[in-house]
Order: sequence, then structure tokens, then C-alpha cells
Amino acid sequence: MRIDEFDYDLPPDRIAQFPATPRSASRLLHLDGATGRHTEHIFADLPALLRSGDLLIFNDTKVIKARLRGVRDSGGRVEALIERIVSPRRALAMLKSSHSPKPGQRIQFSDGAYATMIDRQGDFSLLEFADDVSGILERLGEVPLPPYVERRAERDDEARYQTVYARVPGAVAAPTAGLHFDEELLKRLRESGVRFAYATLHVGAGTFQPVRVEDVEQHVMHGERYEIPLNTVQAVAETRAQGGRVIAVGTSSLRALESAAPSGKLIPGSGETHLFIRPGYRFRVADRLLTNFHLPRSTLLMLVCAFGGTEHVRCAYRHAVESYYRFFSYGDAMLIDRAVASKP
Repeated sequence: MRIDEFDYDLPPDRIAQFPATPRSASRLLHLDGATGRHTEHIFADLPALLRSGDLLIFNDTKVIKARLRGVRDSGGRVEALIERIVSPRRALAMLKSSHSPKPGQRIQFSDGAYATMIDRQGDFSLLEFADDVSGILERLGEVPLPPYVERRAERDDEARYQTVYARVPGAVAAPTAGLHFDEELLKRLRESGVRFAYATLHVGAGTFQPVRVEDVEQHVMHGERYEIPLNTVQAVAETRAQGGRVIAVGTSSLRALESAAPSGKLIPGSGETHLFIRPGYRFRVADRLLTNFHLPRSTLLMLVCAFGGTEHVRCAYRHAVESYYRFFSYGDAMLIDRAVASKP
């Protein structure tokens, strides 16, 4: 597979700069991965597309205020996007600057806070802060809107770039399929007999890194931390036994589930996943996937093609572009029925 097989033309005006109001007013494209047939809905219609006994698995990660703006000793501006906190005073970060800080150089933030660049670790820099990282982020950090949202984060983004069920801090990018759910929709789903379970995968800044190789097989995925609790494993088993369907809410939930089922059986636990899902992958856990529309040439688009069938997904994306669907994090959504059978 070559990276240009996952490219498509997207006019800039299709990239959503603000979320829909209310959350569940987003559009929803339903794709049958087995046939390629697609139908149009509003996200609030979701209960009619599910049935009693189905299980939705949400990613309950919580986005931290991971973007910091500062200056180097020389006065040059630096933007730091925290990838993960590795100790109370140390964090890995992606740095954006006209001249990248070198080891030993200090980055000064407001309110007297600062960090020293320790060393480079691949695409990331290890920073040592003068104080507790979590406290500095809470006090000075900004909501880390993705690079294709071409504006500064506003006060409303603190709530809107966060799912209503977020509870485990650690993500630096939202699990965006979950942004469409509001409390009223969750209530209607419960009343219709749909069950809920949770996984945690802390989405990292690496999710926005481009694939830099032409041969997809040569790409190395960034690591992300995940956890699958025992009660989620039990809920999946009960759903299967009762003939219900397992629906992953978001590619992050799907990666967490698949990472926890290496032999085909879902097991509880935690770890770091580098799982790269692309066409040819045989899925073990999820029957359906709720997801947003993803960047051209991205690993997330490859995952969606693996789940819904490459040609069917391409056709659905062409339809979405032509029909003025809104793309990416604050955009519209897809419900995809899996194209291939689960791995035995």
C-alpha cells in the first residue's frame, strides 16, 4: 500500500472551525461496509440506528490544557504542545519555534513559570519545569485545538473540545466522535435499551503527525496509553451472548479494544499501544464504528478504510465532500458497519 491511495481532495471550506450547536445537531452518514450503501441522518437520530442490547464503548479520556506559549532566552517565541507528563516536573512536548531550543536552553512562560529543554526524543522534546507540570498547565495552558482549526482557543472550547463524559485526564487531543453526544441524547439511548461501557486511551499529539513514508508498511505509529477495565470486558461478553452489537465510539476506543485483544479475546488491563490498523487487518471486537471524517493520507483514515472497506469509504468521503459535510474534529460523523467478519 502506498500513502497516495489514502488521499482525497478537500476544499478548505469543508473543515469545521466551530462545533455544531447543539452537539447532536451534527450530520451523520451511515455506511454499510458490506454493501457500500450509505444513508444520511442527523446525529440525534442515533437511537433509531441502534437497537436494545447494543453496547456503546466510549473513550472517557479528558483533554488537558496542553498548549503553552512562551519565549526562549533569546526572545524568540515558542509554542509547546505537551504530549504527556512523565513525572511531576517533566513532560514530553512538541515544540514549534523559528529556531528549536537546544538542550540546556530555558523557555519562559508567563507568571514566572519556565521549563528547561533537556534533550530530544524523536519528534518530541523532554522539558523539565520549575514547578509541577499539571499545576502550570491548569493555570497557564490553553485548550489544544488541532492545527487545522485556524483560530485561537476561546472560552467555549474548554467545554466543547471535551466529551460530556470525560473523566480521566491525560489526552492532548479530543476523542472527537464523542463530541456529538449530549446528556439528552445519552438519556434517550439508555431509555431505548442501549448499554454503555468505557475504555481509556489518552490521545497524543502524535495523532496529528503526518505519514512521512510512501510505503505505508514502513510507518511507525506513535505510542498511546490505554486501559480496558474488567467491567467493560464483561459487558462485551454479555452483549455477545445476548446477540447485541459492540459499537466503538471513535477510532481511539477501537484501537484500545483491539490492543487489548491480541489473541482474539478481550482482556482487561493497561499498557501502551503502537497498533497500526490498516486495510487487511482483521477486527476482533467491534461490529460498528462511530467516527468523524479524517485527514487525507492519515493513519486514522487507513483505520476507517480497514473497517468499512477502502472503496466504500472512498465513495462515502466523495459523497460527504460533494454534500458539504463538515470535516475533522469539530465536523460531522459517520456510523460504519464493519465490512469484514471478526477474527476468530
